[in-house]
Amino acid sequence: MNRKLIKLVLFALLSFFLVFANYFTPIQELAKTPSNFKIFQGDKLSYNFKFPFKITFEIDKEGLLRINGKDKITIEAVNTGKANLDVKLFGFLPLKHINVDVVPTIKVVPGGQAIGVKLNTKGALVVGYSDIMGEDGKIYSPYKEGKIQIGDIILEVNGVEIKQAEDITNIANKLQGKALKLKINRKNAILYTVIHPVKSKEDKQYRIGLWVRDHTAGIGTLTFYYPSQKVYAALGHAITDIDTGHMLSVENGEIMNTRITSIDQGRRSKPGELKGVFFEEIDAIGNILKNTQFGIYGYMYKDFKNEFYGEIPVAYQGQIKEGPAKILATIDNKGVQEFDVEIVKKVYQESPTPKGMIVRIVDKNLLAKTGGIIQGMSGSPIIQNGKLVGAITHVFVNDPSKGYAAYAEWMINEVNNLLNDKQVFINE
Repeated sequence: MNRKLIKLVLFALLSFFLVFANYFTPIQELAKTPSNFKIFQGDKLSYNFKFPFKITFEIDKEGLLRINGKDKITIEAVNTGKANLDVKLFGFLPLKHINVDVVPTIKVVPGGQAIGVKLNTKGALVVGYSDIMGEDGKIYSPYKEGKIQIGDIILEVNGVEIKQAEDITNIANKLQGKALKLKINRKNAILYTVIHPVKSKEDKQYRIGLWVRDHTAGIGTLTFYYPSQKVYAALGHAITDIDTGHMLSVENGEIMNTRITSIDQGRRSKPGELKGVFFEEIDAIGNILKNTQFGIYGYMYKDFKNEFYGEIPVAYQGQIKEGPAKILATIDNKGVQEFDVEIVKKVYQESPTPKGMIVRIVDKNLLAKTGGIIQGMSGSPIIQNGKLVGAITHVFVNDPSKGYAAYAEWMINEVNNLLNDKQVFINE
């Protein structure tokens, strides 16, 4: 057989193998396996590849992982550390390279408690414009001079920190119309601009023609509590301004016990809502230190307990399965209750984004009372096989029985960011 024929045969075999690999179900399933995943020490991951050919698993660190099985493969995390796992066909053809990070088990107390949220922003958020009629009867738009945009956060005026909306008007009137130098946060970039207030003919006050907001309040759900550090996580998504959609920065705030008073059922194209009352003076249970894309975080004033669960492990993505699960939520005066849901779809994420899973409410009692996922249920913890897997975040407007959920592991990252100042990490 000449060299040209040998090359032709090898090319044909390689082409066949590539086509075969693309359409062969076990190889497709293996391809879907994450190239990087975390697993808790002592936990197991199972895969049912059903290969008709011999496959081997090679680990670069002995004693870290234990692998058993032929068709149904079980990977058991024995010790903490990082390892490389190589999957090969016939012992020499590489199929998949996987980076495995075995970490100590993280345990938290799941929430489900309805909470009131009161957040004061850092600075004043610009939410709208307003033209001013000056004393001469002419219309002025001072904000145009400063090129101020909706969503800008006014942090300082003439070097004075802005803590509430009235501070801006007070400074402008104190200076009797002199130029104001504004320090602005625009999408996390610090800018400076100058604006000249105009004295209003209507109320004789100096104004700059901006509608600003310095606080917000609402109802949500506690996701989990980490007892050793007294840290909590709630909502699962950011608190944003209702007019601009911008994430609100945190100056300070508190979460409070809430009594649910009524329910607006969710319907197609009409999201529902939990309604309740809370009193800042007597109901406060924790502070708010961070507002992130994965919810709000802070410290609880007292330990939180859940009547359904004590401390349970947090699950990483690789341990979550599409299928039955539970959520904890408060929808009336009975307190925290457990409801049946189904994880319809999970999306593997190498970097944090809020929409990791699609969840459907299947509990008949919950559907009868709320119509599905409604405002106020954001943050409801999702539990599967005794592990916290994530939190409800958003409802599908056209189908309130379904919604998005965030992975619990990304919320743990935010807790670690909060603890960073204290040099305490719940992963270590």
